[in-house]
Amino acid sequence: MKIRIAHSPDSDDAFMFYPLVQGEIDTEGLEIEHVLADIETLNREALKGTYEVSAISFHAYPYVADKYLVLPSGGSVGEGYGPVVVAREPLSTLKGKRIAVPGTLTTAFLTLKLYEPDFEHVVVPFDKIIDEVLEGNVDAGLVIHEGQLTYADHGLTKIVDLGEWWKKKYDLPLPLGCNIVRKDLGSEVIRKIERLMRKSIEYSLREREKALSYAIDYARDLQEDRQRTDKFVGMYVNHRTVDYGEDGREAVRLLLRLGREKGIIKVPIPKVIFSDEAQID
Repeated sequence: MKIRIAHSPDSDDAFMFYPLVQGEIDTEGLEIEHVLADIETLNREALKGTYEVSAISFHAYPYVADKYLVLPSGGSVGEGYGPVVVAREPLSTLKGKRIAVPGTLTTAFLTLKLYEPDFEHVVVPFDKIIDEVLEGNVDAGLVIHEGQLTYADHGLTKIVDLGEWWKKKYDLPLPLGCNIVRKDLGSEVIRKIERLMRKSIEYSLREREKALSYAIDYARDLQEDRQRTDKFVGMYVNHRTVDYGEDGREAVRLLLRLGREKGIIKVPIPKVIFSDEAQID
C-alpha cells in the first residue's frame, strides 16, 4: 500500500523523516512516498484530504478534523520559544500595524491574533518575510522556521517571541505543527503509521549526526552553519516530537479552545484530536 507523507522542506522535518526517506527502518510493508511543500500549502491541501499523512499547522486542524486525526508523534512544540515578530526598529505596540505573516492557517498567525487581535496582516511566503520587513513594505514580520535564529543577522529587532509569551501566560509549551493521518485508512494502517512515525523520530534522535548530515541540505540560511542547524533541529525535534506528553496535549486543547472562543477559529473544536485516543473502525 502506498502512503504519501507530505511535509515541509525544512531541516527539522528532514531530520524527523530521514530514516523513512533513506530506508533506515522497516516500513512494515508500506510503500512511502514523500511530498515536499511549504506549510501553508499543506494546510490548504489537507482541507481537500489530499494526502494520507501530512504535516500541518495546529491552527488548521479543526478545519480538517472530519478527515484526519493527529498522530501522537511528529509534533513541533516550542518550549518557551516559537514564532518571532521582528521589525527594523523597536515598536511599543503591534496594534494597528501592518504585519507580514506566513499564512492565515498557520499556528503562528493564530498565536499572534491571541497576543494582539488588532493588526493588518499581509500574507507573504515564509521565506520572503524578512525581505519584506527590510524593504519597508510592512511594519513588522512574523518569522517561522530558521528565521527565528537568523533575523538578527539582518539587523532586525525582536518585538515578541510568541512562544515565550505563551509560556509566561499559560505555563505550557506552544504546540505549532503536527502530523495528521487520514481516518479512512482504517485502524490497522493508522496504528502502523503511528509506530513508523515514532520509530523514525527515535532513530534520528539516536543517530543524530547521520540525520543531521541529511537535514542540513534543507536548512536554507543555515546550510553553512552546522551548529545552528543542530540548534534549530533540537528546538523542534526532541522528546515532545516522540510524544507530546500530557501537558503538551493540554496545550493543544487550550490553544484551539482559545482560538475558537476569540472567534479566530470559525469551526467547532473536535472532542477527540489524537489518533491513539480515537476508536477507529
